[in-house]
Amino acid sequence: MPNETMLAQMRSKPGFIAALDQSGGSTPGALRQYGIPENAYNGDAEMFRLMHEMRVRIVTAPAFTGEKIIGAILFEATMDGKAQDKPVPEFLWHDRGVVPFLKVDKGLAAEADGVRLMKPIPEFDTLLARAVKAGIFGTKMRSVIEQASPKGIAAIAAQQFELGEQIGAHGLVPILEPEVSIKIPDKAEAEALLRDELLKGLDALPASRDVMIKLTIPSTPDFYLPLIEHPRVVRVVALSGGYSRSDACRRLAANHGMIASFSRALINDLTKSMSDAEFDAALAASIDEIWKASVEKD
Repeated sequence: MPNETMLAQMRSKPGFIAALDQSGGSTPGALRQYGIPENAYNGDAEMFRLMHEMRVRIVTAPAFTGEKIIGAILFEATMDGKAQDKPVPEFLWHDRGVVPFLKVDKGLAAEADGVRLMKPIPEFDTLLARAVKAGIFGTKMRSVIEQASPKGIAAIAAQQFELGEQIGAHGLVPILEPEVSIKIPDKAEAEALLRDELLKGLDALPASRDVMIKLTIPSTPDFYLPLIEHPRVVRVVALSGGYSRSDACRRLAANHGMIASFSRALINDLTKSMSDAEFDAALAASIDEIWKASVEKD
């Protein structure tokens, strides 16, 4: 069973989720944005060490607390790492009041039927058991919709719910993340197909199973209200999807009941060369802007 205190926070506490789960493919770009070019490190081990240092600087900043950030999604190496000499999940929950999640997918398969499903996840049950032992509350897994394909979107929803059931069996709450690309011309049509497939999957869940859903901010405000109001849904959260922070926040503020789970839009003003005071001020400003869009709706 999920931790009841964490579950209550995720259901109803005002705030948003910080996505600190950049993985192998997106890490070089995140480091470049932070001011560390690819020629500044050699190999994956050094790259991930630098990324961990950046994440620790973020989560130990004064503004990174459960007052406005109700959850944080971690990369596997971050789950296994430490912040202020404590395991990161323990530090987040016990020291900051932030619910820890784990990114569990291993990247995307090649496009087929207008979508990119998740690659197989080796030793998935072993990873989920490790997450439970580490104090993780829930998981996140991403797949991507590239066109309004009924067959492809049905396959994406089916995969998300299938893996979600495996995750739920371990007592974790899955965040299903079927991202609709903001670049496609038929985005609204894809969102309509996706909403229908998600509702079908939610209706089929037993009363004992809860999920969260992470979605691209819809083209039509409040389009996902039927998902937000569904009894099996703990929370619906929004990815920034390539929108700038100001644009993402403006769009999010028009969607009632939907909160942020931003990654790039949260950290894109932060650089390694900043003094601690500059870094903390920039992060606090970003947190305030995203929090406002999550809780103060138009």
